[in-house]
Parts: sequence; structure tokens; C-alpha cells
Amino acid sequence: MSISAQDVNKLRQMTGAGMMDCKKALTEAGGDFEKAIEILRKKGQKVSASRSDKEAKEGSVFVKVSDDRKEAVLIALNCETDFVAKNEEFQALGNLIASTAFSNKPADKESLLSLQAGSLTLNDKIVELVGKIGEKIEVSEYVLMKGEAVVPYIHAGAKLGVLVSLKGVNGKDVTDAGKDVGMQIAAMNPVAVDEKSVDKSIIEKELEIAKAQILAEGKPENMVEKIAQGKLNKFFKESTLLHQAFVKDNSKTVAQYLDGVTKGLTVAEFRRVLIG
Repeated sequence: MSISAQDVNKLRQMTGAGMMDCKKALTEAGGDFEKAIEILRKKGQKVSASRSDKEAKEGSVFVKVSDDRKEAVLIALNCETDFVAKNEEFQALGNLIASTAFSNKPADKESLLSLQAGSLTLNDKIVELVGKIGEKIEVSEYVLMKGEAVVPYIHAGAKLGVLVSLKGVNGKDVTDAGKDVGMQIAAMNPVAVDEKSVDKSIIEKELEIAKAQILAEGKPENMVEKIAQGKLNKFFKESTLLHQAFVKDNSKTVAQYLDGVTKGLTVAEFRRVLIG
């Protein structure tokens, strides 16, 4: 059957797919728009599969925060090129995923992708855009955080995002303090909030490295444990958030800065998400 240019353009407007793809889909579907859309979606799935071995190291982070700042979601949506990351449709998809996640609060990334967004799941939405632009697109991170005050920090370029949950708020607006701490986390990449929350495997590794260095320096074996503990304490000071020197004022630690904002204010948890 003959497919008019008007019908091809109509399908293109409905789907965003290329003119030739739309014409082929309509021809295959016998002019049925619903079937043509399904054909294009299947084409998207094929494109997605063909890009599955590609590296998606570009993209953007997206955040959604409740009005009372007691909960937030952070999404990392990856693609292959920075050009696509800046694309309006890519940005719209990222915001849609973040909003849907915030509204439904799924338990994990797999549950998130299965959520409905209109007539399609989020996974299908991703597949559609993959089919249109021909690049791999994937949600690499999904973070849901709750607390007395949850503050986001998005670094310039939206390649790095941080969520900080503060406690000991005492009814005060601690947004600025949360952003300062978010900037600290973005810049200094701490391994944990404090020494109590450092993973045991990290502590064991640091002690192992320290002992090897001490023995290589020819220090007496009976001094190894004591010196290694000193090195570990230095690691805690440099690599855990609350003990780090505050980037905006090196004369105080992050813990001292927060306590100065309001007595007892501290960090409950944080997440740092980097694209790439």
C-alpha cells in the first residue's frame, strides 16, 4: 500500500523516530499506527541489545527532594556521549525517572525500571530513546534517602551528585550547611561518615599496608602495631567526613563546623554518585 508523507510525518511526531524508519514501520504495519509504533519499539529493543557491550561513561545526575526536605532521590542516567547527555529528550527522561522514583519510592533499581510512566514502563521509555538516538542508555545509580534533613548537592555539569542526611537539626533550616557538606563530599570523596562507619575490610587493608611499610622501613617488630595504629588514625582523619578539615575553613573539622551551625548537628549518612 502507499504510505503518504503526511502519515510518515505524523508517526515521526508521535515517536521522534527518523523519517525512513517511520515509513518502513508504517509499510510493514499496513498503515496501522499502533502496530507501527510497536515495530519501532521493537527496533529500539534491537538497538538497545546491539549497544549492550558499549561503555556508557557520560550522562547526568538528577535529583528530586520533598518540600519538607526529609526525603530525596538521586538518579544517575548514563549514555555514551556528552552530546546526548545534553540532549533535551535525554534530560526529560532523566527528570521523569527521578520524579517517578520519588513518587513511588521503589526498593531498588530493578523495581524502579519496572514502574509505569504513562502507558510504558521506565525501562520501555529508555528502550524507546535508545532506538531513536542509537546510543546505550542506562540507570547506573538509584539512591533513596530519608532523614531529619536531606540536602542535595549537584556539582557543575551535573556529572557528580551528593545526598546528605543530617541529624540533630533542632528545627533549624540547615540547607546551607547541608550544601557545604555536600561540596566537601564532592571534593574530598570521604570513605565514610566517621571511623565507626568505615567498612572492616577497608580498615584491615589499611593496617596491612601500614604494617608492610613499617617493616620495609626497618622499624622494630615490637613497634609495628603501635605505629600502624597511628597510621590508621591518620587515615581516619583524612578519609572520614566528620574528621576531615572543612574545605571552606581548614582551621576546623567538618564535625566542628556543623556543631557551630547548631549544637549537636551532624551527618547521619551520605551518598556520592559520579558519572563515568
